[in-house]
Amino acid sequence: MARDFYAVLAVPRNATEDQIRQRFRELARTRHPDRFQGLEKEEAERDFQEITQAFNVLSDPERRRRYDSELVRPEDSSGPDPRQLARVYLQRGVKAYKEKGWAEAVANFERAAEVDPQSALAWHHLAQASSQQPSGLARALAAIERACELEPMNASYHKAAGRICGLAGRSAAAAQHYRTAIEWGEDDPAVHRALEELERSTRRGFFGKAG
Repeated sequence: MARDFYAVLAVPRNATEDQIRQRFRELARTRHPDRFQGLEKEEAERDFQEITQAFNVLSDPERRRRYDSELVRPEDSSGPDPRQLARVYLQRGVKAYKEKGWAEAVANFERAAEVDPQSALAWHHLAQASSQQPSGLARALAAIERACELEPMNASYHKAAGRICGLAGRSAAAAQHYRTAIEWGEDDPAVHRALEELERSTRRGFFGKAG
């Protein structure tokens, strides 16, 4: 049987869209990864991913209708669980990343994204690892955009997207991601500073051309 997203959000199956939205905001505040450090942060990232996935499905009427029909289907146990396999690759990738083994980290995060393409966390980690080398910027941009597409209200992903877009010289896109991070995330001084610096650079560039 499909994961019970109603249980993830702790709402009844007849919950209204407003009730689902309100519950998501409550959980997002308490389980946001920026509130944690170390291993607790990694656990919070997994929780936040699941909470956001549940909200994205249940807040969309058509996706919710299809999901409700999937809940009553018998479980298919003919193969390995892609999410569990992806978690194994994520763990390997995180270990390599901490040891600054960028190539190994990228390879494992790519495998995680391949076996579970709906894992925003896998795409986010792939972007972070790829961005450690200039030759990986194109891959990092594609990966972080995919992560933000899957979880559009994840401030941490938009913050990473702002940094990566900035590295790639895409100032306008970087500024937009930073603004979105501020909208959905904690009041992070680092994001405000990065956005202010981008805006200053843009103004300098504009006046420089004008002169």
